[in-house]
Amino acid sequence: MILIKILSPILIAFFLSPIWPLGPNPAPGAPFVIVNKSKNELAFINENKVQTVISVGTGRTQEMTPEGLFTITVKAKEPYFRRGNIPGGDPKNPLGARWIGFDAKGTDGRTYGIHGTNQPASIGKYVSQGCIRSQNEVIKSLFPLIPLGTKILVTSSKKSFELLAEENGAIK
Repeated sequence: MILIKILSPILIAFFLSPIWPLGPNPAPGAPFVIVNKSKNELAFINENKVQTVISVGTGRTQEMTPEGLFTITVKAKEPYFRRGNIPGGDPKNPLGARWIGFDAKGTDGRTYGIHGTNQPASIGKYVSQGCIRSQNEVIKSLFPLIPLGTKILVTSSKKSFELLAEENGAIK
């Protein structure tokens, strides 16, 4: 009985935490991100509708940007580029101004993500090593709207963003 009294507040806090995935799909009306590799577009869904659609760059090959339903697990302002040892804010940093990482392929959100870029001409093309890139200004505006725990669907589909959101429970 004492153990239950001690653990109850901890378990409640854990399950109500914003980083706790609330199940396999987003709750209706909750923020949801869809990346359609066939169009190189990203849709931000919130409050039961598509709020915006932006152009993105994805992996050089179909396999490089993993497909599936993932969870946003890491967010960073002025991210450090480990592979190139380039500090955040440096104009040579290919990650741009923001990083929104997700847990694809069992990673911790530090391998695959949505980020800005120092190469804006690459947006809309198949050029990345697996990440999803867009203009720094766009990523800066989306960054505060996408909380940790947000679901992200990465797919190659001919379906509309509205239909994909409905199928995944983000639009009721």
